[in-house]
Amino acid sequence: MKTLFTTAALVACFALPGVKAQTVNGIRLSEIKADVIELRAVESTFADKTWIELEYGQKPYDSADLYIKDDDGKKIAFNSAIDAVNKMKSYGYELFQVYSSRNVKDDSKANYVLKRK
Repeated sequence: MKTLFTTAALVACFALPGVKAQTVNGIRLSEIKADVIELRAVESTFADKTWIELEYGQKPYDSADLYIKDDDGKKIAFNSAIDAVNKMKSYGYELFQVYSSRNVKDDSKANYVLKRK
């Protein structure tokens, strides 16, 4: 029994350092209390990466504060905006509405509005 407990503890110690919490503006996604949030995908110009801006009513100091980041402050890459929508399901949100907005270049961007279940 001691061997099993020791083995389980060692496996947990080696596995847990790889686990990263997702944050926005320094707040963990699990601690966001907003009933409605909004996601926007930001495509990388030179790499095949998609970053997500998340707004929940916070007052960002600059647009970099809107990105979903890991504990080290690095932006987390998603496969797509839908990947992020699916990820937010584990935090208790569901897709409510999708609308498009235009930026300065006349490009249309999808905005995903999610609400707490």
